[in-house]
Amino acid sequence: MKFINVGFGNMVSVDRVVAIASPDSAPIKRLISDAKEDARVIDVTCGRRTRAVIITDSEHIILSAVYAETISNRLDSSDDTADDEDPED
Repeated sequence: MKFINVGFGNMVSVDRVVAIASPDSAPIKRLISDAKEDARVIDVTCGRRTRAVIITDSEHIILSAVYAETISNRLDSSDDTADDEDPED
């Protein structure tokens, strides 16, 4: 199972990530608001400004203080390392 760092030592399973979005648009703000009402929000910002919203396959919303582009790059690099691994491990 592969994990990516979403800030402050918090990790998310790569297999569970459906989308990564910026929190600035109105639809994403509504999505966060609705998820808060249903207790599906995981806030890993440690009190800092939310810079990325990660949507998982279980419909949980993860709020991160790391930029969406940075998390996307980490996802891409984790895919590259998976290709380099020996399949016999």
